[in-house]
Amino acid sequence: MNNEIKVSIVMGSDSDMPIMSKAADILEKLGVGFEMNIISAHREPDEFFEYAKNAESRGIKVIIAGAGMAAHLPGMCAAIFPLPVIGIPMGGGALNGTDALYSILQMPSGIPVATVAINGGANAGLLAARMLAMSDDNLKAKLVEYKEGLKDQVVAKDKKLKETGYKNFTK
Repeated sequence: MNNEIKVSIVMGSDSDMPIMSKAADILEKLGVGFEMNIISAHREPDEFFEYAKNAESRGIKVIIAGAGMAAHLPGMCAAIFPLPVIGIPMGGGALNGTDALYSILQMPSGIPVATVAINGGANAGLLAARMLAMSDDNLKAKLVEYKEGLKDQVVAKDKKLKETGYKNFTK
């Protein structure tokens, strides 16, 4: 993995780790340097503002921020950090993540947050990698290879289905 950290993954709670780790897994697989942080914009605002203000000077090019319910973390990152922010709405809670989804999607004009699906950690990692690949041909080649691997998986599953039939098909 490239030791140069380019992506910061931030979550407000350790309960978000199962989803946020999917973004980390993708970045690790593609060799993209990243860091992970647990920082609450609500419970530790001073620490959060320092994190977001200093991210660019530390070499961060993209922030992936996960949040549930009111989901302020991605939007607050985008309000402070001048480069791309990807928001992951966390499922759960009374509204099963739709509250977080709407909160992240409905940012005011001038404060964009790219938003993936509820619990979309893997896609957030891939989107961050694609953003970085615009100026990194080596990373772009890894993404093309990753996509080919997805195709190969589908072809193999179809072959297995044809060989076993749907009644005997297991993952």
